[in-house]
Amino acid sequence: MTVIVVMGVSGSGKTTVGTALAQELGTVYAEADTFHPRANIEKMTAGHPLTDEDRAPWLAAIASWIREHHENGAVVSSSALKRRYRDVLRGGGDVWFLHLHGSRDLLAERMKTRTGHFMPVSLLDSQLADLEPLEADEPGATFDISLSPADLVEAALKAFRERA
Repeated sequence: MTVIVVMGVSGSGKTTVGTALAQELGTVYAEADTFHPRANIEKMTAGHPLTDEDRAPWLAAIASWIREHHENGAVVSSSALKRRYRDVLRGGGDVWFLHLHGSRDLLAERMKTRTGHFMPVSLLDSQLADLEPLEADEPGATFDISLSPADLVEAALKAFRERA
């Protein structure tokens, strides 16, 4: 089966949409942040962007989780900012990407108003600079986060079920 990876920069709604998608599909959901080594969390909390080397063990852990859950299907979040990061995740099994995309202003506003998250707004620009949108040969779809979470879930389910 296919694992849906809900991707996008911080503040795009990956957790909200991913949780709702998993519920609609009757499957398990995993939050990307739980796969980060403590050093990554501390680095981001201090306002320092992660490097490719910092992200490598995190991506490997998510790919391993995908491998463990692909038989029954699942949903996991991951910023998956670069194509080479998505290539690592695809190594875990059949993956379909749901890219949640939005304006910098909306993303920043969401980050400013949420509570209990380690990611400071100061790192948003570094994530946006690293973001490589899905390419035509990558399985998935992109949706604008100006839609409500319910509308995003509905549109994502429709695109996922209609995929070739």
